[in-house]
Amino acid sequence: MDYIERDMGKLINELKREYACILITGPRQVGKTTLLDHVDNQRGFVTLDDLQGRHLAKTDPELFLQLHPTPLTIAEVQYAPVLFSYLKIAIDKGIAPGSYFLTGSQSFKLMRLAQESLAGRIAILNLGSLSQHEIYGQGDLEPFVVDLERLQHRASKQTTTDLLGVFRRIWEGGMPALVSGKFANRDVYYSGYLQTYLSRDVKEEIDLKDGMRFLDFLRAAACRVGQELNLHSIALDVEVSDDTAKRWLSMLEKSEVIYFLHPYSNNLLKRVVKAPKLYFFDTGLIAYLTRHSTPDILMNGLLNGAILENYIVSEIRKSYLNLGKEPYLYYYRDKDRKEIDLILEADGLLHPIEIKKSANPTLSMVKNFDVLRKSSVPVGQGAIICLKDRLTALDRDTLVVPVWAL
Repeated sequence: MDYIERDMGKLINELKREYACILITGPRQVGKTTLLDHVDNQRGFVTLDDLQGRHLAKTDPELFLQLHPTPLTIAEVQYAPVLFSYLKIAIDKGIAPGSYFLTGSQSFKLMRLAQESLAGRIAILNLGSLSQHEIYGQGDLEPFVVDLERLQHRASKQTTTDLLGVFRRIWEGGMPALVSGKFANRDVYYSGYLQTYLSRDVKEEIDLKDGMRFLDFLRAAACRVGQELNLHSIALDVEVSDDTAKRWLSMLEKSEVIYFLHPYSNNLLKRVVKAPKLYFFDTGLIAYLTRHSTPDILMNGLLNGAILENYIVSEIRKSYLNLGKEPYLYYYRDKDRKEIDLILEADGLLHPIEIKKSANPTLSMVKNFDVLRKSSVPVGQGAIICLKDRLTALDRDTLVVPVWAL
């Protein structure tokens, strides 16, 4: 079973020469600890999933750090928030760069702790499941941009595939334990993943009396990927209150099982909707939750377009996060039902993007791009990301990007 090279590894190698502490956040089982061990395997390791270690870290953090000398990796550090104050003391005393690697699966909590205690002293990175580039590509990663020359270079480093191949990639997802072949039975793996998530993360944060109802809530959310969030609708599906649904959805976001794409607006664009769109961190998990048992069934199912959109948005997002960059991604919809699936803001320009489950895109699909010209930010080239077999263009303003080239 070979290690799958992570795009973030090069960045961590650079940062460990500059920062005494590096924090990697991300969902459970996406390979945070494995990545750090691959970057530097000559260091101590302790996980706060271990209850004894967690108790000591919470009750006597000074002794905990004395028992575990640097260089040290501490996994699931969110379980002992008090450690951050003691790490600050150690860093201020001048410990060496690369002394502490931290990982955790609750990014909001960890980023708040890090910013309160270690502002300016810590490098914070976010790792997701394996990207298409990491699984099927080669060469150094570049962030996705709507630029013909850079997209041609990007496509030359990727592995082409057909329609079924795209949906096989979506169905398989990017969980390292499955992609690497460590586990062959995906149903057993995802079932165990959810049980671990419930027993560790969820019960740690909320008073959960009914685990099965929470799983039903998770499935209901998975059926709404790529849609504007309607909290009341999800609550009705699983017969819980709106307040409970809000609390559970917040838990999913905190632990990075889901994320939101917020609408683009500025003071020159009127009548824009306010609700965010909902996405999951891994499309393999969506396929499991929505009971698509094969790539063929997913490809022909009612949710195929929405899950395809989730995959594309996630791949673009990972291309930035894996380089330590912030992705400025939005969507557009106004009260007149004019929509743009995705807007990428980069280098002072807005790049409108449509996502289509089609191999034959037309200019009629981008008719709403013009609404952005009312914005105060200049509009650059747009694109249609679709199931076309090659990179091409409809005109000078509209590139056509195959999904496999992301």
